[in-house]
Amino acid sequence: MGLSVSAVLLLAVIVILLVRKQGLKVLHAAACVLLGFYLASSSMAPAINDLGDSMAEVISQISF
Repeated sequence: MGLSVSAVLLLAVIVILLVRKQGLKVLHAAACVLLGFYLASSSMAPAINDLGDSMAEVISQISF
């Protein structure tokens, strides 16, 4: 749960920055949000979730 909340916050900050600084239109951002909701309820959701988990694990293993 903690990972998904932080991922949501990170993605929300990225979208806000793109809307304000890079000229991403609000309509485009809304379309991306709707796509995310539809993907979450599709049969591809478990594969996308597994991909996100494995990417988070790879990132967490990087040592500086």
